[in-house]
Amino acid sequence: MSAPARPPLPTPEGFDPRTDRLLLHSCCAPCSGELMEAFVEAGIDYTVFFYNPNIHPVKEYLLRKEENIRFAQTHGVPFVDADYDTDNWFARAKGMENEPERGIRCTMCFDMRFERTALYAHEHGFPLITSSLGISRWKNMAQINDCGHRAAAPYDGLSYWDYNWRKGGGSSRMIDISKRERFYQQEYCGCVYSLRDTNRHRRAQGRERIRIGVQFYGDAED
Repeated sequence: MSAPARPPLPTPEGFDPRTDRLLLHSCCAPCSGELMEAFVEAGIDYTVFFYNPNIHPVKEYLLRKEENIRFAQTHGVPFVDADYDTDNWFARAKGMENEPERGIRCTMCFDMRFERTALYAHEHGFPLITSSLGISRWKNMAQINDCGHRAAAPYDGLSYWDYNWRKGGGSSRMIDISKRERFYQQEYCGCVYSLRDTNRHRRAQGRERIRIGVQFYGDAED
């Protein structure tokens, strides 16, 4: 069954799509697909910003990034490939290795990625940032939005758009787009600790460990 048609996208307060640009922090192509097509449909000038030093191992990182680049090129959208500074991420995660998903380690991770996004937006004249992270049903949207607002706050004239990208059929369209594009279907959040904990859970269920790079949307029914 197809997802409902996309409703009109409301204009964020203070944002003029005729003159202003949006910087989209993207975590991956599957999560970003719905947002990207919504922006194109609404006539919003936007740039994709890929900064995800949490993703482990490098094979997984490159799969997610290269797929995101491909989809951005399909729509003629600028793509900013930020540094993969994993040492910095692990330094900030020190002491949080055994924190649960959606806990303080995730807050640190969102803060780190949004801080870099906000800095780039400030330096390059973007008055608005948002992220694809919140569309995933596995994420805590309030946690993500708090981090986004916190990152934008130090910069005059910069705002974080905390729109609920799941509503109005957004989550269903995300899956439809992913199947249409046959996006790579990652099976864990991204970091080494998420991979570890997901594999532990799978072993407890008698399932095989995650095999990176083998599962794609549309290969089998979800």
